[in-house]
Amino acid sequence: MALPEENPVYSPFFGVMGAAAAIIFSALGAAYGTAKSGTGIAAMSVMRPELIMKSIIPVVMAGIIAIYGLVVAVLIAGSLDEPSKYPLYKGFIHLGAGLAVGFSGLAAGFAIGIVGDAGVRGTAQQPRLFVGMILILIFAEVLGLYGLIVAIYLYTK
Repeated sequence: MALPEENPVYSPFFGVMGAAAAIIFSALGAAYGTAKSGTGIAAMSVMRPELIMKSIIPVVMAGIIAIYGLVVAVLIAGSLDEPSKYPLYKGFIHLGAGLAVGFSGLAAGFAIGIVGDAGVRGTAQQPRLFVGMILILIFAEVLGLYGLIVAIYLYTK
């Protein structure tokens, strides 16, 4: 019985898909977080324009999510090689790393967008809400960080 080929020609496909998933899904999360928080800022700033700069925090935090995906995508893309030197195992690991950071970034971006939207609108009416909003945003951001940690751990396997 012949053993299966260790480095099939399609093995880099999985690495490329991991890199693509990392940046695509984390950028989707960041875009949603930015858009949702941005609409809240725009609605709030009509009545309280002095709070615009203070309310930018959710948008910045959403942008950080995309950086997590970018880091993992660049790491994976940098280790891609021709099929004869790229084992299938490595392709699967890179796919898992990309999906881990991508989907956790998508989830974090959704959470940041929803909390940021409601938080900046609420802070405009009750300024004491600001600290609570920041704490909730930190917990939402950490979801993306967990995905980055798992992705880097997988990448180093």
